[in-house]
Amino acid sequence: MQQSPNQPTPGGLVLLPILYMVWSETLIQDQENQAFITFLNQADWLSEEDKKFLREKLSPESPPQRQEMEFWWETITSAIEESKTYPNLTSLGIELLRKAAPEVAYTFPIEQAEKELSDLEKELGIVGKSAALSFKSSHSNISTRYETQVDFDVSALTEILDGQRKPLIDALKTFLATDNFDYIQPDNLETYRNQVLSWCRLLADKGYGAIGYPEEYGGKDDMEAYFTVMETLSYRDLSMVIKFGVQFGLWGMSILSLGTKKHHDKYLKAIGTLELPGCFAMTETNHGSNVKGIETTANYDHQSQTFTIHTPHQDARKEYIGNAAMHGKMATVFAKLLIDGKDYGVSTFVVPLRDEEGNTLPGVKITDCGRKMGLNGVDNGLIAFDQVVVPRENMLDRFSAVDEDGQFQSPIASDNKRFFTMLGTLVGGRIGIPRSALAASKSGLTIAIRYGDRRRQFGPEGGEEIPILNYRMHQRRLIPLLAKTYACHFAMEYVTNRFLQRQEEEMQEIEALAAGMKSYVTWQNTATLQECREACGGKGFLSENRIDALKNDTDVYTTFEGDNTVLMQLVAKSRLSAYKEQFENMNLFTIINYVASKTKTSITEKNPLIIRNTDEDHLLDSEFHLSAFEYRENSILDSGAKRLKRLMDEGMDPFDAVNVSQHHLVNMGQAYIERVILEKFIEKTDQTSDPKIKDVLKKLCDLYALYQLETHKGWYLEQGYMEGVKTKAIRKMVNQLCWEIRKDAVPLVNAFNIPDVCLAAPIAL
Repeated sequence: MQQSPNQPTPGGLVLLPILYMVWSETLIQDQENQAFITFLNQADWLSEEDKKFLREKLSPESPPQRQEMEFWWETITSAIEESKTYPNLTSLGIELLRKAAPEVAYTFPIEQAEKELSDLEKELGIVGKSAALSFKSSHSNISTRYETQVDFDVSALTEILDGQRKPLIDALKTFLATDNFDYIQPDNLETYRNQVLSWCRLLADKGYGAIGYPEEYGGKDDMEAYFTVMETLSYRDLSMVIKFGVQFGLWGMSILSLGTKKHHDKYLKAIGTLELPGCFAMTETNHGSNVKGIETTANYDHQSQTFTIHTPHQDARKEYIGNAAMHGKMATVFAKLLIDGKDYGVSTFVVPLRDEEGNTLPGVKITDCGRKMGLNGVDNGLIAFDQVVVPRENMLDRFSAVDEDGQFQSPIASDNKRFFTMLGTLVGGRIGIPRSALAASKSGLTIAIRYGDRRRQFGPEGGEEIPILNYRMHQRRLIPLLAKTYACHFAMEYVTNRFLQRQEEEMQEIEALAAGMKSYVTWQNTATLQECREACGGKGFLSENRIDALKNDTDVYTTFEGDNTVLMQLVAKSRLSAYKEQFENMNLFTIINYVASKTKTSITEKNPLIIRNTDEDHLLDSEFHLSAFEYRENSILDSGAKRLKRLMDEGMDPFDAVNVSQHHLVNMGQAYIERVILEKFIEKTDQTSDPKIKDVLKKLCDLYALYQLETHKGWYLEQGYMEGVKTKAIRKMVNQLCWEIRKDAVPLVNAFNIPDVCLAAPIAL
């Protein structure tokens, strides 16, 4: 029978918590051993019996056995009062002495013992309060007590998010939640693609495909409804969304926007019912963003009044064309119009691809793009044309035409303006894609935040494990992204309305706004889904939890409808044009006012008190946020314009000057878009009547603003707009807002009202 461990001496009791902690962590090393030796040599209040016991228990050659460690644990824990807080192990040891040997306790020089034992704890690197808590059976603190609360009406927030389109959104979500749309494995390309086609037919049968077309062609003439459908479908399968967008958006809308009544009458009804599946063939292998440079030709023949569509070489093939590999029967083809050898620029033509049996027509060669990183339910293909002849009426002739005499005609005299007007009618794609990306971000955040709220890991010593969403760093990872997603949602509402209510004279601004929002939102989506994946750990890596599908399917959104970096430069060029126009229209008085406003900014916003102001009311002031965003936007625009002018004045070629300034131009575009987003978020918050919802939206808006200021703090410090003390205060306020919003995080994602069957992630249900 194993002998019971020796009862510690009185001095051994005082040091027992420290002994236990050291041995439970590791074997005693030379450094720890030396600290104990020094202590024992100095502690003249310990008896020789105490020192003998302690030296035996401190010997690295004979560490305590498991039974003795258990005995020490029971001795220590039996003396603890659960309601009492112990600042360190020393106080716990003295408590042991008082309870086990009260007659001895008061012979000890307590103050001297406390000081020397505390010094020993520090020498050993023991964090006293935390170490003392490890002996308690339960422990509660703010991190363990903090939990999800429902402080506002979630359904009322959903109504704010959905707006007047709530009935349409609810009906479509109900339809998507049926087993008709059950997810399938994307392993077999043909099966998956055909399933996606079947889903699009179901949607067409319900009238969703034609919803944006005029009523005489089976639609409701409601483009806002079309965008809403695109976004709502994105809660289900994203291949279905893109197939839907190619068929009813790109293919159908190109006929509607670029064609005239004869084309509408001939094609639109069949497109809206999916009787006539088609493609949008713009991008070529050698030319994506630079549409002007495409090399496919459409050569007009006067005698037969036909166009011959031709691909001059392999790199001029139409590439990455959705609906091409399997299902498309016709295509809107962008090609250079040639009449008698003269190039009249890019025009569009309806070109048949397949017969009724699905066989490719003579002169048409289609190659399957094959498996992709994502969106494998979309049948992308490459199309080459070998002298394919189409009749004159197949030219989409709203903006350019060839008359019966073979003469080129256009209502727009300028080739440049005609080209950009033609592309401008298709700007709707740059609204549909970011709205789809937003839905994917909402899905990812719903999965990650719900999981973070229920997944428990670690916790305080002696306490229960806590939800990982209670960890400040976990909040830092997800909650600013939640705020940014809300911000982008309200900004996209604004951009959509601007597009729907557009006037001819403001189209350039709207196109730039749509291009910038498409870039910003899709970049945000990519970053959000990556963070959601990591925040869910291994669970996020499992396909069953769907973050992989969301990531893979939306990754291409950053280059869909134009490469984001190129689009941001387009935004910058638009801002520079407006900047130049502003100065050209200035008279002496407006110039004086402009200079005065610049001076006023320096006096009011860059004075020593403001740049160092860390007052909470100031940091949470929406006027401060918007002023800071506007200052950044205007400063980058001003410096960018001056930089380009200086380079060109010094003799640099204009193209080279823009090339040298590309990084500056991208920042210019982003600063403009961020200001618009914040402006619209503030407006939406101010318009909200429900005080509890207004309160949580204000916190989200503040977090978005301060998080972006923190992101750009280097710029603000360089400009002297803030000092280090203020940027540090902003960082602390971001942390605080994340902590405050954490309790609302689950209700905030629940307000997205994504059906569980669409989320389909076990960790989120």
